[in-house]
Amino acid sequence: MAAPMTWRRLVFSMYSPVVAGVFTRISDRLFRARERRRGSSILLLAPLLAETDPAPRRVSRPTGSVRAQGTDCAYFLWMTEHVPAFRVPGAHVHILTSPDQFYQAMKARIRAAQKRVVMASLYLGTGQLEQELVDCMEEALHRSQETSHSPNLKVSVLLDYTRGSRGRINSRTMLLPLLQRFTSQMRVSLYHTPDLRGLLRLLVPQRFNETIGVQHIKVYLFDDSIIISGANLSDSYFTNRQDRYVLLENCREVADFFSDLVEAVGDVSLQLKPDDSVTMLEGMVHPYKGNRQEFSAVARKRIMEVVNTARTRQQLVNQSEEYEGISEAEEDTWVFPLVQMKPLGIQVDEQCLLTDARPDSTVFLTSGYFNLTQTYMRLVLGTAANYRILTASPEVNGFFGAKGVAGAIPAAYTHIARQFYNSVCQLGQQERVHLHEYHRSQWTFHAKGLWYYLQGQDRPCLTLIGSPNFGYRSVHRDLEAQIAIVTENEELQNQLQEEQEMLYRRSTEVSCSTFERPDRHVKLWVKLVTPFIKNFF
Repeated sequence: MAAPMTWRRLVFSMYSPVVAGVFTRISDRLFRARERRRGSSILLLAPLLAETDPAPRRVSRPTGSVRAQGTDCAYFLWMTEHVPAFRVPGAHVHILTSPDQFYQAMKARIRAAQKRVVMASLYLGTGQLEQELVDCMEEALHRSQETSHSPNLKVSVLLDYTRGSRGRINSRTMLLPLLQRFTSQMRVSLYHTPDLRGLLRLLVPQRFNETIGVQHIKVYLFDDSIIISGANLSDSYFTNRQDRYVLLENCREVADFFSDLVEAVGDVSLQLKPDDSVTMLEGMVHPYKGNRQEFSAVARKRIMEVVNTARTRQQLVNQSEEYEGISEAEEDTWVFPLVQMKPLGIQVDEQCLLTDARPDSTVFLTSGYFNLTQTYMRLVLGTAANYRILTASPEVNGFFGAKGVAGAIPAAYTHIARQFYNSVCQLGQQERVHLHEYHRSQWTFHAKGLWYYLQGQDRPCLTLIGSPNFGYRSVHRDLEAQIAIVTENEELQNQLQEEQEMLYRRSTEVSCSTFERPDRHVKLWVKLVTPFIKNFF
């Protein structure tokens, strides 16, 4: 037993932080070179931030392609020209506020599903609560067989290969019984990043290999209803890990889009077989055995077919509804899916995110892992809008108390937060940019997204919700998806305001004294290592 332990220690010592630093610098150079060739394409939610250096490429705003041009919320609707835009009744959109609500909503809707259940997550846990979720799928599949000679219900699960394969008992073993019993109705796809290959794949051990890149989309779909969240399918996310969750009830076109998106990612992923082996679909390039560029090209083409087809279709639908005079009171809310998959050359989210914030508007931005990219940092510090940024205090960070190197991650986030706060102070922006920390005993914090308040408004008209954390990983390494919801529905605006206030109510504002406390002391080695590893978490 001594030999494997010695080898493993050697790998760990190589990987952290030396290998991490080398690969970070290489990937940074590659991404910067690629963006110079293609032109920097920052930013969608064009109504949020304004970068001053460098100036972002402006995107055109249509002046007559959407109705309600006189309203404040119509300021955002230029996005209909750049991403799929779905009009839905605001009364069909519900903000869930607790892990238990999220869990119970999924179980009830899985049991009631008639035609499809689509689940995309980083992983599926292995505890009792996760087993109950699997049991709900089994119940629904069994019912469909009992009531029909040709069962209509299909279940599709998309997970990350590395995270879903970790350990002897894992996400794969949880789903194998369903795959074995309902082979024709069940699909399990395991996305493998094309960046984990060759010698790197051989050397980097389990858990650490997830830092290279993962499938991070969190979409839970039941017939024509869908939950978009940042939460994974694991017991803590069902009990005491605070996240965000939005349920779109009976919104068929939105559900169809995300079902097609998950199917497209699944098509370029490894397929789990009943014997626990994996294989690629016929004609697909293997993510780590095949050519890197060919895999990305095939994957990009397959996924962008879904995005582009939906965008074109919805433009025609929206124009048709204008002429037919569909009541604004019926469909007073817009949903814009935003996708970021930089390893595959897809950056719809980055192109659509954050520019042009109006003076005296307010952005409430939250991330469980506060590690803004330099671009986002410049946007926050260079805009005229007011910012209230909420992040996890060290004790509610998901890595708090972890063993080994991972146990130092909360301290690294503290160091990053202090550097950001120092920049705010050096620029004299303390009155405009405020940093808050979430506190809650025996809980962890994983919420991400933002709420946007126009000047003079006491309720938000826009929110971002989904999987991204606004950090380097979200932009460059992982597969991410979120939605922008723009609404004039007062009840939905009230729900969003209550959600935002509920989260911030459990926070305290950061000041200079915060970082002087003994429990915020960051060891020298953590400060030295953080620049090398910050792009991996």
